[in-house]
Amino acid sequence: MNDVQYLTQEGMIEMEARLKYLTEEKRMEVAERLRQALAEGGDLSENAEYEDAKNEQAFVEGEIQRLETIVTSAEIITTTTGKKDKVELGASITVIEKGSKDKEVYRLVGSAEANPREGKISVESPLGRALLGAKVGENVKVKAPDGEVIFVIKSIT
Repeated sequence: MNDVQYLTQEGMIEMEARLKYLTEEKRMEVAERLRQALAEGGDLSENAEYEDAKNEQAFVEGEIQRLETIVTSAEIITTTTGKKDKVELGASITVIEKGSKDKEVYRLVGSAEANPREGKISVESPLGRALLGAKVGENVKVKAPDGEVIFVIKSIT
């Protein structure tokens, strides 16, 4: 995974904080759980706490590697404040789905930082690809499992 990972400044701070927590705190907690499970003795193949701690250790180490890769290959998205002419990486976009009156606001981010629940959509997602480069007032078409969805861009900041 040597590709560039696009992150906002906030995303980079969050990733670095998570990496620091995992390497400085969580790794030690899991090591202590393993030590305690070993100290209890008995047949390790029947020790559920030992197995659970080993699984958690594998997860934590995998997450540390993933975050280290993202942080070392990150390129910070620089954005200007105020209205923009077209959708670019890091922009916040207000859209309305055709046939709806509800406004939705999305922020276009890199895949490592994407979190649809927080309104952060990946530039690599179908909606992100459709929005990239579009202008206010334009309709963008997105292929969804239920068919094509059309969004109207109301503002870009």
